[in-house]
Amino acid sequence: MKFFTITTFLLLMATTISLGDDPVKKSVLNDALVTYVNALKPDFFKIPADRKAQLDRITTFIQQQVNAGEPIQLTYICTHNSRRSHFGQIWAAAAAVYYGIPNVKTFSGGTEVSAFNERAVAACSRAGFIIKKVSEGANPVYDVIVASDKEPIRAFSKKYDDTANPQRDFCAVMTCSQADAACPMVRGAAARVATPYDDPKAFDGKAEETAKYDERCKQIATETLYVFSNVKAKR
Repeated sequence: MKFFTITTFLLLMATTISLGDDPVKKSVLNDALVTYVNALKPDFFKIPADRKAQLDRITTFIQQQVNAGEPIQLTYICTHNSRRSHFGQIWAAAAAVYYGIPNVKTFSGGTEVSAFNERAVAACSRAGFIIKKVSEGANPVYDVIVASDKEPIRAFSKKYDDTANPQRDFCAVMTCSQADAACPMVRGAAARVATPYDDPKAFDGKAEETAKYDERCKQIATETLYVFSNVKAKR
């Protein structure tokens, strides 16, 4: 009888706690993105050691912010903010959702303004992102949906110090060697990491165009997922 009484009491307490707590809804990627991401994770071991050393610096920044309970701001920078920096921003947002790292805000910018290239937009769509064009013109604006319960990423070309981007306490991730050389210091950045990628622009109008854009999208996705896979969420 005593055992029954204690057991019943514990069950009642558990029920009370369960009913009193609001369930925490975890953001999830859409099915197409989850399939794409799951296919990339086995490729983490293919990333060269010297490359991982640079990527680990981004992980360190994120982990420090997590441990301090501070917002995690990542700004991906290339020359024209047209291809690689957008890939970085979008995949960082997706990686944060996939690995359950909260309070992550991702941005992108260039040393010059052009446009989010339509070929890069198409590559992101093929990877599984839902993308909607919300304005026309020389520098159109796109909404990139990473998770249904998250605000879309408002993607368009801008300079890295545009008012839409953070002005301090962010990690500047240099995604091209030209921007890396042009910005040896990024004003307001708490950390600066160079992870340059080959520009798929070199294949515009060529037979390899689609394959090269998909290749670059995949490479940036893989490396960004690797970065977030090593972050430990604060308990």
